[in-house]
Amino acid sequence: MSLLKQISLVPARHAVYDESEMPSCESAQRLGTLTCILLIPLVAQALSVPLFAQEQTETTEKKPAAGVINHLLDYLNMAGTRNSNEFQPQTQAERTRRYLKTWVNPISYVKAAFSAGIDQANDKPTEWEQGASGYGKRYLNILGQYTTQRLVTFGLESALHEDNRYFNSGKHGFWPRTGYALSSGILARHDDGSRHFSISQVGGVAAGAFLARAWLPLSQSSASDGAVSFAITMGSNVGFSVVKEFLPDLGRRLSKKNKKPTPGASQSGCSLK
Repeated sequence: MSLLKQISLVPARHAVYDESEMPSCESAQRLGTLTCILLIPLVAQALSVPLFAQEQTETTEKKPAAGVINHLLDYLNMAGTRNSNEFQPQTQAERTRRYLKTWVNPISYVKAAFSAGIDQANDKPTEWEQGASGYGKRYLNILGQYTTQRLVTFGLESALHEDNRYFNSGKHGFWPRTGYALSSGILARHDDGSRHFSISQVGGVAAGAFLARAWLPLSQSSASDGAVSFAITMGSNVGFSVVKEFLPDLGRRLSKKNKKPTPGASQSGCSLK
């Protein structure tokens, strides 16, 4: 019997589930909004660092923030600031390396802790008590869903040679770029660069959403609860694709704004006779 299955056997605080309560998607929606607010400025600032800019030079100094930037880009599954016409297929070794890096990415664990805190505050699920033990169950539940999603996505990506990394469109105009970004939420590239329906991404999200019903308590164990979780996660993926498309633009603007003039540049005109 799994760990989550065992801890879910703790006597419920409420014998009957009150269907009038707001569903668990409330906490997920609040999490998505707050995560956007927290991550957007961080990633934008990260992309403004010359180390990851398209105009990178060999003389760029290594910065202490490089590790944080890498974690952010890996967490968002972005191919840096590269455009779609720069796509190169991944080898299986590269794909495996990217998957293993998700296991040591601290942002994933911070997000899980944050989400568990929201569920704890909303008493979701109601069968799980408050306090440290209840928080631990909620935290393990979120990690379990995320781990399942990653594992299934990786397995299907490897078998089908799908690449779910986000490459910027390289298009011009708000609507063409937005349309590309929205479609990227459900499409993946094959080795030849063509985009098709992402079986691996959608399959991974579905696995995480529905297999979690096996360890969640009665109030959240139905297929409809799984469908709600699946829809919220897919919607979040599509929405974040739009954010990823325009983040490099914001990063470049921040980079230009923070760029300092080279020493003596302001005096060069005075030295001429």
